[in-house]
This record gives sequence, structure tokens and C-alpha cells, in this order.
Amino acid sequence: MPDINLTSAPQIKQLLAAHGLHPKKRLGQNFLIDRNVLDRIIDASGAGPGVNILEIGPGLGVVTRELAERGARVVCVEADCELEHVLRDVLAGLPNVDIVVSDVLRLKLADLLKEWGGGKWVVVGNLPYYITTPIITQMLEIREHVSAIVMMVQREVAARLQAVPHTSDYGSLSIFVQYYCRVESILKVSRNVFFPVPDVDSEVIKLVLRDTPAADVRDEELLFKIVRAAFGKRRKKLFNALSLSPELKWDKDQALNVLDKAGIDGNRRGETLSIEEFAQVANAASDVQE
Repeated sequence: MPDINLTSAPQIKQLLAAHGLHPKKRLGQNFLIDRNVLDRIIDASGAGPGVNILEIGPGLGVVTRELAERGARVVCVEADCELEHVLRDVLAGLPNVDIVVSDVLRLKLADLLKEWGGGKWVVVGNLPYYITTPIITQMLEIREHVSAIVMMVQREVAARLQAVPHTSDYGSLSIFVQYYCRVESILKVSRNVFFPVPDVDSEVIKLVLRDTPAADVRDEELLFKIVRAAFGKRRKKLFNALSLSPELKWDKDQALNVLDKAGIDGNRRGETLSIEEFAQVANAASDVQE
């Protein structure tokens, strides 16, 4: 089984047929069949001896096997229990790989990563659209254990992760990710390098965890409440959006007072504010509430 070419669509079909399986659309199972894209993902991960890698959604093990053959310690988490036997066949003879069959969102990853080896981990994954944001959020919640995240995501999601102020893609996800990470685009990926062919194009993104956040904020929870409020009513002026937030519970006078102390014009819209300007608002709000 280790000799199978996992970037060959015919051989993948044979592998699935041998196990009586078919790709599950509901789980976003589209298997990578392009060697160049595979190599770029492996290179971006920095896989090598002494590197711990958590892989989310290994599928048939095409990325897993390459990571392990580079010498990394790999723990792969697969939600589809029917793929376990395929993975064990494909990864046979690689003692540096552990397979965990579970929904990664249900795992207590902070505890498990310490148990599996401690230190910093690189997260690698090819994510279906519907779990991309929850997975990224989960990884950033355990960021003390993570050094980088290399993920294949839908092209539209990649645009949101990299977006800057004054653009339509800029929003709360952009700020949340960029506050904690430097975002790098590794490469854009055509839908035609997957079997079966998905309905969307993709992009490989690398999130490198910052040593310190992008802005100095005294209350991060308050910062993200303000960000969500600003983009929850993104077409409204900022003072209106903040005063309508059920999380903040501010009236218009409170919103205007905070913005005035922050030196931010309340007639601006949230999509025009940089991370540093949102930090000014959050710090001003902290001062007002003390």
C-alpha cells in the first residue's frame, strides 16, 4: 500500500473501491491529486525532524504520508470513521504517525497537544468551507501551543483572512486572525486538482502566530465585542452600530463618548478602521468603564 500514488485520480478510485467507499460530499471530501500543490503545502509546513504537526482532515493520507516521510511527528485527526482503515493501510510502516478518529471540534486539544508531545505545533489541514471559521477560532484559542497554521481554504475565505480596511472582504474574521497572526498566501489552487472536482477554487494560506498581538489592547474580549458590533451593522455609521449592539449595551451617548475619547470619528463605518484604531476604541471604552 505505501507504493500507491495518492496524487493519481485512477489510483485513488481504486483505493476507495477496494474499501467499498465513495467520497462524501456532505463532509467536503475532495482529495488532492496534484504533486506540485502537495509539495508547496509540505514546504510551507516546515515538516522535518523535531517538528510536531497536527493534521486536521487527513482524508486518504496524501499530505500525512509526505509530512511523516520528511521526519515530522504527525498526529492526524479524521472525522470519518470509514477512512480509518484506508489511513492505516496508507500510513503503514510510519511509526511517527498517530491516527485519531474524532471530530476535532469536540476534542480538548490544549490538553491533548501537551499529552502528545508538548512544545509548539504546526497545524495543517484541507478544510471544508462550513468548518473553516470554527477550526481557525479553535486553533487561535489554543495559540500558546501553536506556531503556525497551514490550511487549504475556499478562495473567498482566503480573501477575508487577508483583507485590509476599505475593502468588501474586510470584516471581523480579518481582524480576529490578523490580530494574532501574520497571514501569508502560499498559492492559489484550481478546483481541477481535486478528485472529485469541487464547486469552488481554493488557496493555501499560512497563519504565523505573532509573538505579541498586532495592537496593544487591555481587554481583548471587549475589543472583539466592539469589532463584532461594528461589522454586525457594517453599513451603519460606527456610533450607530456600536449603540445597537446587544453585546455592548451602549446607548448613542455612550458610543459617542467612547469614540470621542478614542479620537475616532463616529460617522465613519467599521470597515474603514484599522486594527490599531479598533484597539484605540477598546482602550478608550476600558477607561470609561473603570
